[in-house]
Amino acid sequence: MSVYGINKVCYLVQTDLNFRELLRRDPAVALTGFPLTDEERQAFLEGDFPRLYEKGAHAFLLSRLPRFESMGFGREEYIRRMRTLLTPAELQQVEQESARRRR
Repeated sequence: MSVYGINKVCYLVQTDLNFRELLRRDPAVALTGFPLTDEERQAFLEGDFPRLYEKGAHAFLLSRLPRFESMGFGREEYIRRMRTLLTPAELQQVEQESARRRR
């Protein structure tokens, strides 16, 4: 596992405009040279945010990816995918809270 590599990619999305643009245009090339396992690299390419989180990605840094629509994934898709980590009871509670806020 190379959690450093995962977090470094997420950090650079926020701080390095050139890297951010390369990740948007050609994610496979952008990820070249980072200390990532094949599984981690694939998770980035597929937008499998829950798997990256389970591998140890820092939640704040991970949330930077959809902020800049890295690899074509925006906030709503990020939230939808991350909610798969919740138990049914937790998901129900989150959805109730969201519905309450919308009223």
